Amino acid sequence: MMSMTILLIVQILLAISMIALILIQRGRGADAGAAFGSGASSTVFGARGAASFLTRTTAILAILFFTNCFALSYLAGKTTQGKESVMRRAESATVLEEAVKKAAGSEAPKAVGAADAEVPTVKPEPRVEAPAENAGKPTAPTN
Repeated sequence: MMSMTILLIVQILLAISMIALILIQRGRGADAGAAFGSGASSTVFGARGAASFLTRTTAILAILFFTNCFALSYLAGKTTQGKESVMRRAESATVLEEAVKKAAGSEAPKAVGAADAEVPTVKPEPRVEAPAENAGKPTAPTN
């Protein structure tokens, strides 16, 4: 369990590092601006050194990220192997409830919920037919 926690922390750190490195990198079209004199093309690592350094570092982090994913999935499968499924637990809970009811000698009191509450019904007003001379004119219902 402790190794799973450590691997999860490493996974989060790797993901954040990869996102940061990918966002730092310049796109392919950024070199065209430097060729015409807009912006400094030399950096701390040299003109092409930064791109290759960042690319290599991103690739290494990606490999570590996927290796860590495989290790986490292996450990997760290993820890849940001996456990009972959710469906079996639900079946055993139903059997247990029935056994408790039989032992008590009567059924357990039923909980009253929204589905059991009495819903008032609304009766529609009777429709009043208009005489033939007022055909087409709206009429109000009489009480």
